[in-house]
Amino acid sequence: MFRSKLGTVVRITRDLPTYQEMTVHVDGVEAKAIAYPQLTGAVRVGDRVWLNTTAVDLNLGTGGFHFVHGIEGRQDREYTPPGHIMKLRYTPWQVAVAAVEEEGSEAHERIRGFTSLAGTPVIVGTLHSMIAPAVLAFHAVFPARRVVYIMTDGAALPLSLSHLVRQLKAQGLLAVTITAGHAFGGDLEAVNIYSGLVAAKTVAAADLIVITMGPGIVGTGTKYGFSGIEQAYILEAVAKLGGYPIAIPRISFADPRPRHWGLSHHGQTVLGELTTTPVAIGLPRWDEEKRRILTRQFRDSGASKHHLYTVEIPEVETLLSARNLQVKTMGRGVQEDPAFFQAAAGAGVLAAVYLHGGIDTLPVWPGTE
Repeated sequence: MFRSKLGTVVRITRDLPTYQEMTVHVDGVEAKAIAYPQLTGAVRVGDRVWLNTTAVDLNLGTGGFHFVHGIEGRQDREYTPPGHIMKLRYTPWQVAVAAVEEEGSEAHERIRGFTSLAGTPVIVGTLHSMIAPAVLAFHAVFPARRVVYIMTDGAALPLSLSHLVRQLKAQGLLAVTITAGHAFGGDLEAVNIYSGLVAAKTVAAADLIVITMGPGIVGTGTKYGFSGIEQAYILEAVAKLGGYPIAIPRISFADPRPRHWGLSHHGQTVLGELTTTPVAIGLPRWDEEKRRILTRQFRDSGASKHHLYTVEIPEVETLLSARNLQVKTMGRGVQEDPAFFQAAAGAGVLAAVYLHGGIDTLPVWPGTE
């Protein structure tokens, strides 16, 4: 169940074709809200709107936004479905998309003719904030390559919620976006992660593919009950389709929770227990104490079975600042939690080195030889 309240739109603060932010008057006070015109139609000042207030009422991490799920009194609008594949199926907000695989798509035959990713590097992360350091570090080492981003349905479903992706695309750092599963709004729509990978290779002509969920992550304090567990089966999918899987480990030396200190317990579960195919991981040259902690965690969790390399990363804070990107993870920026961002940058560097044909020249992470 969700909580629904009626409010009035006071002002529109961000007005894009697929995303709107607004101030609404609800319960006698002003509040922030988001609408997705693809689902509700465009909202206008003065509209009376039905708001899903559940997340704010529960004090969850939505940035304090309500979500518009209907506009009072709005007449039926002319609508021509772009395709025949429904996302958010069998819900009041199901939306028709033109999936890249479906018959009638101009890419259908290319999808049917796919045989292999042919060694294309694929970076797989667990948090949306990992995209920026990975992509920026890759371009710093190997510029002018085509980077394709696939957003899974592990967290936010509308791609338009991601200001980060919008900025990366506007700056030419992402060439094409693909939304897989029930996620929607990418340049290309895919039915699942396998066909998303196929489309990235055959339709988007990717030199590098980056995969994470959208903004937001679900955790329950249990070993397997977190949405980032998808990293395991995505890495396996990449390997099965003939790609070169690169994992971004979730690493922090700033998180106050002991289970997330060093290699997060989530990362230990995903990389140590659930990802059976050896994948590549690029780790920066941290100090001896951090190396000691991480080496023990990789070894004890079983994650040392992967190919761990030491890579030289560019200064991540400088990369983000040069692009005017303000990226945070769990409320922390690169200054507060540098290791998190550096680990993601390590994946980008590793992908670039791999494409340059230099993997064999990289030193192995100390203690995992």
